[in-house]
Amino acid sequence: MLNQYMEQIETLGLNFFFAAIFFFIGMAISDVLKQGNVPKFGRYVVWSVLFLGCAGFVAKGIIQMTWEGSGIG
Repeated sequence: MLNQYMEQIETLGLNFFFAAIFFFIGMAISDVLKQGNVPKFGRYVVWSVLFLGCAGFVAKGIIQMTWEGSGIG
């Protein structure tokens, strides 16, 4: 039974890995911003760039799932 779902398990594990990487990147950026006394505008720019990168990754995953579900990919 495990062999039937191996591809799904790998995909799920990879997605959790990327989520953990984004979390740790966010924690590191938060620490650097606090230590560097960055002004509020700079913090907003940094967090918006990080959010847009994460949102792009999530959008790619959703598009990929819908395409594979409809038989396009």
